[in-house]
Amino acid sequence: MDNLNHLSRKEFINRLILLSGMMAVPGVGISQVWKRQPKMRINFGLVTYLWGKDWDIPTMIDNMTAAQVYGVELRVDHAHGVSPELSRDQRKEVRKMFRNSPVQVVGMGTNEQFDSPDRARLREAIDRTTAFIILSRDIGGTGVKVKPNQFHPNVPKSRTVEQIGRALNQLARIGADNGQQIRLEVHGNETQEIEIIKDIMDVADHPNATVCWNSNPEDLKGRGLEANFNMLKECLGAVTHVRELDDPSYPYEELVRLFVGINYRGWIMLEGRTDPADKVQALIHQRKIFEEMVEKALNA
Repeated sequence: MDNLNHLSRKEFINRLILLSGMMAVPGVGISQVWKRQPKMRINFGLVTYLWGKDWDIPTMIDNMTAAQVYGVELRVDHAHGVSPELSRDQRKEVRKMFRNSPVQVVGMGTNEQFDSPDRARLREAIDRTTAFIILSRDIGGTGVKVKPNQFHPNVPKSRTVEQIGRALNQLARIGADNGQQIRLEVHGNETQEIEIIKDIMDVADHPNATVCWNSNPEDLKGRGLEANFNMLKECLGAVTHVRELDDPSYPYEELVRLFVGINYRGWIMLEGRTDPADKVQALIHQRKIFEEMVEKALNA
């Protein structure tokens, strides 16, 4: 990765997205991935959030394999038990379980945020995120999701935006050294506004600092979904979050069309908010909807 600083953000993101889709292939190393860029289709995965929060790793692998959904973002504090507190041997075991399955760890979904005006809390969040970067590397992941959360009374918004952006740049450098993408979730009271995220990313100009689109109602404000999408499309990382794709309150078919239109090669990951009795069948249903949407977009 010697020439990373000479890459544009888009080139860097495309290469790291490619890496996220290739690391599960036996015999393929990082250097090989970065030298070749075969065409890859958009992928469908799962965030453990609600549907997978009670699954340990063997159950997760079995259920996702049955559903033919092969990428997972591991949220923290769930039954899978993957956390920075794991020992070296435990990390190796987690990596081995996924490597010996068709399911890939796409990364860690953390709650770390960098908006606090308390310098000690900010430092703690950066240090904890660094620990997650190392964890994701050790278990075979390719990135770490973080988020903004809010603005604070008596603190200028521009100062908070600058602070978040600078923290992301610092973590992006650490992530690049460890083959891990930093993914800023579009999240938080006011901070999930697309223009605010764009302002943060203007500060976080390291090519390894990316955006995790989060399919919020705010995406539809102002000039609408396509204009807001275009505002961030150059910053999109390897992970995008969606809710149930048959939820009519969000134009998911249009969103998929937009991702297909930019030849997105990352993961569209379901962050289900409902509680179906049979989550495997529900996941199969969502995968099929996704595949139909992609096929329609490709043939439009």
